Amino acid sequence: MRTRTKGIQLFGSDRIVNKQYLGQRIFQRLGALSQDDAEAWLRRRQLEIDDERAKQLRTGADRLWADGAAKYLIECRQRGVRSLDTIGYHVKILLPYIGSLPMGDVCNDSLEAFKAERIEDDGAKNSTVNRSLEVVRTVMNRAARVWRDNGRPWLPSPPLIEMLDEEAQRRQPYPLSWAEQAKLVPVLAPHLQRPVLFALNTGARDDNVCGLRWSWEVPVPELERSVFVIPAAEFKGKRNHVLVLNDAAWKIVEECRGRNEEYVFTFKPPGKDKKRTRIGTLNNNGWQRARASIGLEKVRVHDLRHTFGQRLRDAGVAEEDRALLLGHAIEGMPQHYATATVGRLVEAANKVKLTFDRTTLLRVVNG
Repeated sequence: MRTRTKGIQLFGSDRIVNKQYLGQRIFQRLGALSQDDAEAWLRRRQLEIDDERAKQLRTGADRLWADGAAKYLIECRQRGVRSLDTIGYHVKILLPYIGSLPMGDVCNDSLEAFKAERIEDDGAKNSTVNRSLEVVRTVMNRAARVWRDNGRPWLPSPPLIEMLDEEAQRRQPYPLSWAEQAKLVPVLAPHLQRPVLFALNTGARDDNVCGLRWSWEVPVPELERSVFVIPAAEFKGKRNHVLVLNDAAWKIVEECRGRNEEYVFTFKPPGKDKKRTRIGTLNNNGWQRARASIGLEKVRVHDLRHTFGQRLRDAGVAEEDRALLLGHAIEGMPQHYATATVGRLVEAANKVKLTFDRTTLLRVVNG
């Protein structure tokens, strides 16, 4: 039975909405609602359709920033961008501040509240806030230079999004002394000890250590060991990197062999039938508890890489060889090395174990 409002029908004590609105069918069984409540539900649904239609009709600079962010995330997913989850996190925390703004209204001023609340309320550092601002900048740049409506860019030009000053807050690297390493490693969980030692002996970054795959291994029979070729898609420098292993790192790899078919460094989650899985990051709760327990809260996972680099310098390893071992970009850097080059780099990497522990002295001199 039809009620006083067209599109709301009464069947017994139940009300059903069955209505065409702006070319879209609205159908919903509401149950035993009153007529007033049913009409209120219909009005809310019509407003939702109005908003959706308004968004669809927006073009160019009238498009919402949220639409641009969604388009950017889709593109990142299609390209297989490794940092998709991180980008998605930044988009999520930005949406309450600029998500509903037209692209043409997004500028430095519209980000002031976001920056203030992240720094003052959340205690975020400038570098952390800048990672979010970089996402805003990328979306705006693509709106001006890539995305088109009827052949015209969404924006005539991208606004200037100013980054916050990071230098004043930048923490200096903290290479571990051998004594500090000897204190840290034993208090780590067993499944973290090997990858941490591996990072200390290769200088590999956190994601490359935790994501190290057996499929990247390339045997070097003449040296009776292997190297790992990290593909460009997985390496920060966007180029293939040959990860050379000194004796300590090679021993660790051999100890891990056969534990998991895909990843070198894994752990077994709690549970009787759980299979070994890759370690997500070294910077987990176990790492943070361990370093705090021995008074090394200031030591970051990235300092493992700094430690390897410092020890190479202390050992007198040539700058070019240090760059090759650490994967720093230098002009003419090869993506694959001859066996003789690998042998030379293995010898250079082995020199870290012979270094005099100068890091403590350096800290005293530098204050």
